[in-house]
Amino acid sequence: MNHLASLPPAGTTKLFLLPIMTLAQREVVRFVRQRTRVIGALIQPILFWILFGAGLRGSFKAPAWATAGMTYQEYFFPGVAVMILMFTAIFSTISIIEDRKEGFLQGVLVSPVPRTSIVLGKLLGGTILAVLQAVLFIFLGPLLKIVGLAPDFETGITLAGLVPLILFLFLLGFSLTALGYLIAWPMESTQGFHAIMSVFLMPMWLLSGSFFPAGESGWLSWIIRANPLTYGVTGLRRILTSGPGLPSAPGNPSMIVCLTVTALVCIIYVAIAIWMTQQRATRNAR
Repeated sequence: MNHLASLPPAGTTKLFLLPIMTLAQREVVRFVRQRTRVIGALIQPILFWILFGAGLRGSFKAPAWATAGMTYQEYFFPGVAVMILMFTAIFSTISIIEDRKEGFLQGVLVSPVPRTSIVLGKLLGGTILAVLQAVLFIFLGPLLKIVGLAPDFETGITLAGLVPLILFLFLLGFSLTALGYLIAWPMESTQGFHAIMSVFLMPMWLLSGSFFPAGESGWLSWIIRANPLTYGVTGLRRILTSGPGLPSAPGNPSMIVCLTVTALVCIIYVAIAIWMTQQRATRNAR
């Protein structure tokens, strides 16, 4: 401890940043070597978009704030992008459970690196993977119209709009990865993690305005509005909307509100993740 306190500022900065980059790189390398994860994180949501889009196309009633002629697949498109973001971000945090069983996590925790760096490194790695796959879907999804699997629509993304898109996806992906970290940290088995995924995370996505729009009244509309992920989905939908922006309306908050809520939730998740990691627990010594 005395040695760390005597480090110069440059050395302290390196001690803080190097573990972040190293752990993030490890997450990316692990993902590349486990290519089956691509199927669960990318292919499955695309199949959902195609199948549900085709099946519910005739019964879909566009909300009042929607652009003229909006199809169900066009409405569902931002929700699937968020689903890919969530699946990749959440599943990347399963490695915490695996690392604890293999002894890697214990080795990192007893090292002299700050525990905040450990958290940020894990979150950064998961976020990078999530954003890359979400961007890939956003640009390749509309091309499915060539083979008749998607309607003819434009995302409205230009070179100038690419930066806001990536920044918002990074913010939302960082928040979802932090949420996955909170769930995975106290877990001792991957089975428990998947159980939480089924009973908490999937309903959170379904009740975010991704799958169906929020009504103007009723208990379901209030749940959707109280769901923090709703603001991530709506913010992404606004960025992806071509032409005039969507009007603010109940169930369709403004971009400022979406950014504010998503950023606040992200800060809360990350702060709790850092606090949890700094606590001493006997399970981390196993």
